[in-house]
Amino acid sequence: TRLRRLRANRALRGLVRETRLEAADFVYPMFVAHGIDRREPIAEMPGVDHLSIAHAVVEAGEAVELGIPAVLLFGLPAAKDEEGSGAWDDEGIVQLATRAIKEAHPELLVITDLCLCEYTSHGHCGVLRSDGVVDNDATLELLSRTAVSQARAGADLIAPSDMMDGRVGLIRCALDEEGH
Repeated sequence: TRLRRLRANRALRGLVRETRLEAADFVYPMFVAHGIDRREPIAEMPGVDHLSIAHAVVEAGEAVELGIPAVLLFGLPAAKDEEGSGAWDDEGIVQLATRAIKEAHPELLVITDLCLCEYTSHGHCGVLRSDGVVDNDATLELLSRTAVSQARAGADLIAPSDMMDGRVGLIRCALDEEGH
């Protein structure tokens, strides 16, 4: 027995299908880089580019036109250090891009990635102790500081992608204390 009654034609299949994906269901990831004035291909991700802030604003507008409700910003700072201080710099790449996108497209949701890995000289999600192990607790303070800076810049959502234990509660407390 083959019960194909509900698959007999396109109209029936469309009426009873369980899943629909539309532009309004997506978030557009964007990789913004400090100090560039054009698009630069990311070798490890064919077809994906690092964007200048100006290019990010243009692409954000294209996302709006397509009906995509949100962008997710990942940043590449001009300089890296042991603590990843560029992550919480109010003039950091994600903060600058957030402000520029929100100014040009206020209806678009801006989500910011929250992790220190792109900002640290060693590439880990957090601060390293002298023995080379990530210091979870010291990193939590820096993540909280970064979240507050991103929220101040206008981020609608903060998306932690780091690997620190206890981060969500401390980030939420830091944002609440600052009125976000």
